[in-house]
Amino acid sequence: MASTREIKRRIKGINSILQITKAMELVSTAKLRRARIRLAKTKPYFQTVVDDIREILTIVDDNHPLLSREKRDAVLYIVLTSDKGLAGGYNANVLRLTEKAIKEDGLPSKLLVVGTKAKDYFERRNYDIVESYTGLSEDPEYSDARELAAAAMDLYESGEVDAIRIIYTRFISTISYDAQVVSILPSDELKANEDRTTARTQIEFEPSPMAVLDDLIPMYVVTTIFGALIEAAASEQGSRRVAMENASDNAHDMIDELQTNYNRARQAAITNEITEIVSAADAVQ
Repeated sequence: MASTREIKRRIKGINSILQITKAMELVSTAKLRRARIRLAKTKPYFQTVVDDIREILTIVDDNHPLLSREKRDAVLYIVLTSDKGLAGGYNANVLRLTEKAIKEDGLPSKLLVVGTKAKDYFERRNYDIVESYTGLSEDPEYSDARELAAAAMDLYESGEVDAIRIIYTRFISTISYDAQVVSILPSDELKANEDRTTARTQIEFEPSPMAVLDDLIPMYVVTTIFGALIEAAASEQGSRRVAMENASDNAHDMIDELQTNYNRARQAAITNEITEIVSAADAVQ
């Protein structure tokens, strides 16, 4: 059994770690609360853009150059991870899903990566990284989404890629998150409404439906990416909060166990001292 001095030193060290994990848990909780508020504000705007595009597609019969591509020669993946670790399986799930999606598609791929974790991971494995973005995973801005969307649309419109997909962690609840792949362009989500007659008779577009779509589709791409960034940020903080909570619980368990061992060691030492005193007294007699 370890000495009482060694056990006390280990308890002190674990207490120091416990203070760090508790502080990180509180910080993540505060950041998660802010991210959830931003997420709730973003979704209605995104849904409005999608509904507007659907209405226009009822007129142009889903026949817009950016939405009706048939060939698949190359795919662009926008991969969202974090800049920091200590977030459980948050990053690992996204990275595994990205490699699985690339393998299943079996097509040449290009990557736009967000977060140091994705950047380092795919650079080591020699993937074709078009651009990497760091320092924005925890608190993304709309301007960050615009920059990502501009880079993606340049590749898509030039024909270098024939599909844009984003891989991120969808926020379900405070303790539940799901890494998923979403096709941005072409997208099944933009399928036209069933009631085409109503749309044709009640809506007029100036200068033309196709011209309005030319503006709305890039807006849809930006909004989708921004929504994914917000959800990823919320998922990151939620995952980190849970990881730090579990770490704190484990630290408490270790301290309890060490305290028990310390008491046993101390009791054994006292018993040993008494035995030595009694033995010495017997020897003197």
